[in-house]
Amino acid sequence: MTNPSGPYGYGYAPPPPPPKPGVIPLVPLTFGQILTGAFSALGRYWKPLLGVAVTAFGVATVLVLGAVLVAWNAVSDNVDRLSHLPQGQDPDGADIRGLLLAFGGVWLTAMLCLMLANALVYAAAPVVAQEAVLGRPVGFGAVWRRAWSRVGAVLSAVVLSMLAMLVPVLLLVVGFGLMLFGMIAGIGASGSDEGVGPAVAGLVFLLGALATVPFGLWLWVKFSLAPAAAVIEGTGGLTALRRSADLVRGSWWRVFGCTIATAAIVAAVSGAIQQVFSLIAWIPMSTLDFDADTAPTEVLGSMSVVMGVVLIGSVASQALLAPLQPLVSALLYVDQRMRKENLGPVLAQTAGVL
Repeated sequence: MTNPSGPYGYGYAPPPPPPKPGVIPLVPLTFGQILTGAFSALGRYWKPLLGVAVTAFGVATVLVLGAVLVAWNAVSDNVDRLSHLPQGQDPDGADIRGLLLAFGGVWLTAMLCLMLANALVYAAAPVVAQEAVLGRPVGFGAVWRRAWSRVGAVLSAVVLSMLAMLVPVLLLVVGFGLMLFGMIAGIGASGSDEGVGPAVAGLVFLLGALATVPFGLWLWVKFSLAPAAAVIEGTGGLTALRRSADLVRGSWWRVFGCTIATAAIVAAVSGAIQQVFSLIAWIPMSTLDFDADTAPTEVLGSMSVVMGVVLIGSVASQALLAPLQPLVSALLYVDQRMRKENLGPVLAQTAGVL
């Protein structure tokens, strides 16, 4: 006698698994599926992702090292004069200004290069994610061209979203500066209350920074899907921010949890890699014998070798891990669209599995 309930026993047969042409199933995702999909995309498409990251951060490193060499050539005489000042003589203001200008130039160059490199990686990750979701191959050239064409929109979206955290950061910097000034003023005045005012003002600024962090964090998460929207939908920076806000609405805590968990993973692994390079750099330094007669240029030369090795470690960790966070954000963008706009069937039809 035939079993009317079918091959699965009594009740209904289990539904077929959702279509999965690429790294994720085309249904609303859990965080585990998103993280697994990001690692799968990183494993399958490591060549274009690593190629873009290495190229971007490699060029940035070369430019920063060039800025360091130019700055050193400009202020080496200043350093020599300051290191040989007679006891009790105050340093010349021109030498101090030269050092500050050189340091500021290197810092500004490093920040601009790092922002552009990050924007390229944040533009490349959604390109790869878009193809990885559909299970289609994509090469370095195609990823680079699409990422470069959208880097302006991604950079504007990233910069505008970073402005959300600008107020608490500025309050924090000013607060620490005032407290430090108050401590120095108090010590210099031999225990007088001259430094109390700046210290109290610094404490107020620090409290203000703590009070504004939640609002800045809320805006940062609200706009976290903007780079993916800018690349996949081809929108401008402001439109991408509005699109991200619409997709995150009602799911803020979920997006926050996924983003923070991924950031913690990236920070832990990146810190471990950089720690290894730091140990490698400092082992030779421990064998050197510096004394009072050692020339400042020799000390600075040795320190430059250490900083160079540390910089290489930082670039290596950035190149290896930089794509992971934007890949998770891109898959979160796809997930939110599947949840809110029923994007899954459209993707399945595009991939030819429906």
